[in-house]
Amino acid sequence: MNKKHVLALSGGVGGAKLAAGLAAVLSPEDLTIVVNTGDDFEHLGLTICPDIDSVTYALAGLNDTVRGWGVQDETWQTMAMLRGLGEADWFNLGDRDMGMHIARSWRLREGETLSQVTARLTRNLGITQAVVPMSDAPLRTQVGTAEGWLDFQRYFVAEQCRPVATGVRFVGAPGAAPSPAFAEALAREDLGAIIICPSNPYLSVDPILSVDGVRVALAQRRVPLVAVSPLVGGTSLKGPLAKLLGELGKPVSNASIADHYGDLLDHLVIDAGDGADEGGLRARGLCVTVTPTIMRGAEDRERLARVALTAARIKTG
Repeated sequence: MNKKHVLALSGGVGGAKLAAGLAAVLSPEDLTIVVNTGDDFEHLGLTICPDIDSVTYALAGLNDTVRGWGVQDETWQTMAMLRGLGEADWFNLGDRDMGMHIARSWRLREGETLSQVTARLTRNLGITQAVVPMSDAPLRTQVGTAEGWLDFQRYFVAEQCRPVATGVRFVGAPGAAPSPAFAEALAREDLGAIIICPSNPYLSVDPILSVDGVRVALAQRRVPLVAVSPLVGGTSLKGPLAKLLGELGKPVSNASIADHYGDLLDHLVIDAGDGADEGGLRARGLCVTVTPTIMRGAEDRERLARVALTAARIKTG
């Protein structure tokens, strides 16, 4: 059997870019994108799934590449009205983006699972690839601080990552089973590779790995696992990864990324600006590819996708 199916694990903005690149160079039936839902939360009566939406908008060509999140050509009249009515405005929701949250929320209230809702919404946006939540059960990321545990969006958006992080935990794990499509992808006979997109290992990938049985399944796999490092030039382009590593007492380096994934990792793709890390990574037995990893447009996304697939020994057309 030709083992060519690719399972991609993705968080939000950076992960979504590589997911879009993989979608562009692989046949739709050869790709399953499993997305972190640890960031999900209820806000203004709506179920918000930031990472699923980032991946969805990227694959549908709707993402705002200037802001880095949300929908392009967005307007903000609903948010202005809510603000005038005295409602919470710490989490910004654009008018077009609001449509996504409304559609998701009422379908969930009608009894559909998050997997079913996500399949419906992505299909209606013309996406032919499988974009699936890591679990249909709630599994929520919290960040430890001196003031106590903060829900992820409170830490990330409301507090702008200012509190010093003392740890990360996932409420609902154990107890959250993989979504049906995730479990199916892990068990596929034609599974050829697993690619971890350049997402925060602690805040975006660890929630996926904490889903019941996933870490064990990955440890027992017989296919390459390739991670694309989210670090560029010794720091993180966006998000709190560099700050988080420092606060947890770890070097801001690809060695920390490799240490974190441990024996799960076969191959690490690192940015050309971090080429000095290559020798140390290879000394620990890792395969390493050094290449530019910043994705400014479609050409960059597709090139990096092909690099990651080559590292995973997956052929593309």
